[in-house]
Amino acid sequence: MFKKFIQSFSKTRPEAEPTAPAAPAPAKAVAKAEVKGKEVAPKVVTKAEPSAPAKPPEELCGILPSMSKDDIKARLAFLYRRYNSATSSLDAKLRKEAEIMLDAVVTVREKTFGPI
Repeated sequence: MFKKFIQSFSKTRPEAEPTAPAAPAPAKAVAKAEVKGKEVAPKVVTKAEPSAPAKPPEELCGILPSMSKDDIKARLAFLYRRYNSATSSLDAKLRKEAEIMLDAVVTVREKTFGPI
């Protein structure tokens, strides 16, 4: 099956014509700042991301004071399943969020049900 797919794919793909190798791109010039006759490497300024105020774990998990222990247990199990699978994501932002949420789940579980 894969052999047929590859054969049909290679038939539909136009043949590449040999071309002369491209000339190498000119090197980029790096500007150096001068301070009183001395050369200094240019500064690289990175933007610091504003950090959001940290929310308590109960708020992150959506746990309300009026919830019963069974409701809390069900909510934590749901969140664990959801974010545990996200920890293996290729998206770094999603992985970071999943780690934060799993830490919050563990904290709430230990507060509510005692140490594991």
